[in-house]
Amino acid sequence: MPLIADLAAIRARFASLPDLAYFSSGSYGLLADSVRAAMVRYLDDRVASGADWGEWVGRLEKVRGQVAALFGVDADEIAITASASAGINALASAIDFSGPRNTVVLSNFEFPTSAQIWHAQEGAGARIVHVAEAPEGIVPLDAFAQAIDESTAVVAISHICYRHGGKIPDADIREIVRIAHARGAIVVLDCYQSAGSERIDPRALGVDACVGGMLKYLIGTGGIGYLYVRRGLIETLTPRTTGWFAQAKPDAMDIFANTPSPTARRFEGGTPPVPSLYGAGAGLDIILDLGIDAIGAHVQAITRLALDRLAAEDIGVTTPDDDARRGPLIAIPASDETRLVELLAADKVITSSRDGKIRAGFHFYNDADDVERLVRALVKHRALLG
Repeated sequence: MPLIADLAAIRARFASLPDLAYFSSGSYGLLADSVRAAMVRYLDDRVASGADWGEWVGRLEKVRGQVAALFGVDADEIAITASASAGINALASAIDFSGPRNTVVLSNFEFPTSAQIWHAQEGAGARIVHVAEAPEGIVPLDAFAQAIDESTAVVAISHICYRHGGKIPDADIREIVRIAHARGAIVVLDCYQSAGSERIDPRALGVDACVGGMLKYLIGTGGIGYLYVRRGLIETLTPRTTGWFAQAKPDAMDIFANTPSPTARRFEGGTPPVPSLYGAGAGLDIILDLGIDAIGAHVQAITRLALDRLAAEDIGVTTPDDDARRGPLIAIPASDETRLVELLAADKVITSSRDGKIRAGFHFYNDADDVERLVRALVKHRALLG
């Protein structure tokens, strides 16, 4: 360790380092120099030209290509959205829940926005079935097998649970897909808490859709997300939420018809998130330049180091120890997680909290010194640990 080449030079690109030991990438990725410069470039472009739609549409297509490269899919299978919520809503709006195939199966790993959107479809006839997780932070495969049947339209799973960092391994995802497809359902993978921290191959996994945003481990900015939809599925789904950029010919300005794009662009909406395209593109440049496999190896190694150091100090975690069942997030129980996050921040150790736990989200810019600062700060405030 480190597994990232010239980690010191990479860390130097983040002005918050080394002043902060930053572990809140699962909430908002750390700001890089080039991402900051890109956001300033947007403002400079606005001053210089007022409006430059050619430039902005070009950036939209560049970001689409970057996301496609990240996932190893075609650009026409990627929609650039305003958020993960926008992507899930567009997908949900394209599904007919009025017939016998009206069930959505959700894992209890889900982030609230995903579950809430699917529950919102109950008004359109959807029936929602939850698959509970086991105490050790996993969702058993046999629970999915029991929940998915011939009435299932959608199986929605989160790659990594935002509450404790537990992960559905690739082998399990492939088996969930096999069961779902055999029974006529599609599988939607929420990879917001993993994309950018490890390789995700939708085609190898067999999932029908992947959704997420750019502000966490993709180190971009807010107000922009992505939706991958498998090519063979795209034209079978016509979203009821739409906009002019979702049309086959946006410039046609046709007010007499809805003619969706034959590509995943049909899941987009109105004017693209222009300012966010600048920051998101710069963040994706860093991820793609470093290489997702090198990032994934580093994240796995640094989280293993952290787990070993926490164990050595007798600090408990609720994240699975198995490398295949955890992502970049480690969760530590606390008796008062809000207060503990505040005290750690006063020590310049930045974390977040959920569900009675503090969360430490590791990324390629974290090093062994960061781990030691986290452990020392937790030992200092041991009285607040659960």
